[in-house]
Amino acid sequence: MENLSEKEREVLEALKDVMDPELGFSIVEAGLVEEVKVEGEKVTITYHLTAPFCPPPLALYIGRQLKEKAQSVEGIEEVEVIVKGHIMEDDINRMLKEG
Repeated sequence: MENLSEKEREVLEALKDVMDPELGFSIVEAGLVEEVKVEGEKVTITYHLTAPFCPPPLALYIGRQLKEKAQSVEGIEEVEVIVKGHIMEDDINRMLKEG
């Protein structure tokens, strides 16, 4: 990811603590975070998983971890997390949005 603002870099740094339980290392380091976009006090994070058929509970777990870490960044009041490329992405994204 290039041309990130200072706040986007700060959020991305916080996301490095989110580990993929199957891989055993950061999903940021694995290249699974596609976009971090901050607009005002809202951040939108787009990510994908290592496989499009990854178990939905694992996809939700990672998405919720991303949300939690992003919320810990000062100045961020709203977090939207979006998974891409999963066979159940619509359902997972709905559950992430609902909390």
